[in-house]
Order: sequence, then C-alpha cells, then structure tokens
Amino acid sequence: MDARTAIKEIKQGKVSPLYLCYGTEKYQIREFVDTLTNQLVEPEQREMAVVQIDLSETPVELVVEEAETLPFLVERKLVIVQSASLFTAAKEGGKVEHNVERLLSYLADPAEYSVILFIANGEKLDERKKTVKMIKTAGQVLSFMPLGASELVQWVIREAGKHKCTMGQQAAEALIANAGVQMSTLSAEVNKLCLFTGAGGEITVEAVGTLVARTTEQNVFSMVEDIANLKLDRALGTFYELLKQKEEPIKIASLIARQFRIMLQVKELGSQSYSQQQIASQLGLHPYAVKIAGEQARKFSPQQLAQTLSQLAQLDYQMKSGGIDKVLGIEMFLLKLGA
Repeated sequence: MDARTAIKEIKQGKVSPLYLCYGTEKYQIREFVDTLTNQLVEPEQREMAVVQIDLSETPVELVVEEAETLPFLVERKLVIVQSASLFTAAKEGGKVEHNVERLLSYLADPAEYSVILFIANGEKLDERKKTVKMIKTAGQVLSFMPLGASELVQWVIREAGKHKCTMGQQAAEALIANAGVQMSTLSAEVNKLCLFTGAGGEITVEAVGTLVARTTEQNVFSMVEDIANLKLDRALGTFYELLKQKEEPIKIASLIARQFRIMLQVKELGSQSYSQQQIASQLGLHPYAVKIAGEQARKFSPQQLAQTLSQLAQLDYQMKSGGIDKVLGIEMFLLKLGA
C-alpha cells in the first residue's frame, strides 16, 4: 500500500494498529504523522494520548508496555517511535539493548486500543529480519522516497491548491528551479507566494522570479543551463551576481564541476538503459535533478563532458596554487566553453 491510499483509509476511519514509515523524504513522513495524529486524537487530548519514544535511548520493550497499557479517558492512544533501526540493516547505536522477542510477540497480537507508528531512517528495510516480515503481515509498511520529476511538479501545484491558489506547470517548474527540490522549502515558498497573490489568485512565473531567491547551487545550475544553451551573456551575468553575493570563485568552480560530473554520469547510465529512478538511486540524487541533468547532457557528447571536467580540474589547481586570478580563470573558462 502506498502512503496516499493509507491516508485515504485513515480519513475514512480505517486505522491499522501498526505502521512502519521509512524513506528519505522526511517532510512526507511528518505530513503522514500529522494526518494520523489529527485523525486519532483531538488537540486537547494529545498530552495523554500521544506518546513519543526514541529507540536510540529507550528499549523497545517499553514501547510494548506503553502500547499494552490501557489509554486514559481516550478511545485510542498513539505511540510514535523514532529511530526504529530494528527494521533496517543499520547498526544500532548507543548502549540500549532491545528485547526483540518481546516486540515480535506484540506484533503477532497488537492491542486494539493502541496504534504504534514506527519511523525508520534510511531508504531500505532489512527484508531478512523477522520484525519486517511480521509488521508487513500485521500492519502497514509505507515508503516515503523522493517523488519523480513530474510528480514533484504536480505536488507543488497541489500545494498551491491547498491554499486556494492556482499555479501552472511553468510556474511550478520555475519555483523548483529557484528553490530546489526539498519539499519543506518548496512548501514554505508556496505558502509565501499564496500570501502574496491572495486567495483565488494565480501564482505566475513572474511572481516566482520576484519573490523566490535562488540558492547558490540553483544559480550554478542555471549557469550551466545557460552554458548548455550557448547563452554566454546570461551565464556570465549569473557568475557576476554570485560574486556580488560574496561567493568564493573556487566554490563556484567546484559546483560547476559537480554539475558537469552529474551530466556525464547520467549520460553514461542512460546509455546503459537505466531508468530515471534507477539513476537517481545510483547517484544519490533527486529524480528531478536527474531529469534536468539528462536534458543538459544531451547537448554535449561524452568526450566534451570529460574534456570539460579535465579543464575544470586544471582550473581548480591553478586557482588554488595562485597560477591564475580566480575571477579571470572562471571568466576564461566560460568564454572558452561558449566559443
């Protein structure tokens, strides 16, 4: 079952006694926790009905004891368990010893008056563990991984709709290009844009450009995009703007090299028939970043990308050894690349 289906069931009153959330998208996990909390417990009852436990500090048998204890003045209690490494291949940190058999016994017969929500850090579960096999049978296991490129755009559009604003695809893509792919950042920026436009208003590309400042990484990303499209004047303009913001030229060169390295890796993996999601997993990148890097890489041959990386490595050495003025070095690199 996916998270969206689970949320629908929760809102319909179909609540499982056990949930296990894992994945790298912490914002989505927080949203799910909030949805479950809001559905199960009234705000004025949460002090007694919601229990937070961290397994890096507390043995798991205390989680079981808490879940088996009858709730006081409420129908059901919610036990939120952080750092649930008992379900992953990660090594358990700290000096806490867990009685796993006690947990397995509970998973086989969970209490009807308690809901346990385990949150495991990491993108994979350890399918060999009995804990994973049992919770898949007795509860719901939900994955929270980065959205695909098109999914992220649609998610941004839906976020605007939650604030009673409209937003087209171009504006959503412009927002991602400026703010990056972190969902918590995007949500905050959408909220700001909706306050600017007002309820019923439309968020435009122009509004995004005016109100959403680009990070250094996104500026470099845009610079490489302009280089790929042979828009050298815009690329140099972005570079001078970064200098005005007191960014170190060596850092800028490093970020340019990183993007060209990603482009080469995406091109090579794409030629081996890897999907966008597979490439993202292999490189540890967001699928949206892979999509854009792939589009940029199509404008270069593998030889051109490798040669550019070699030039950047030489430029890095010259700048760090004092062999060339840092600003002049990047200017000459950009001019040569665009020639």
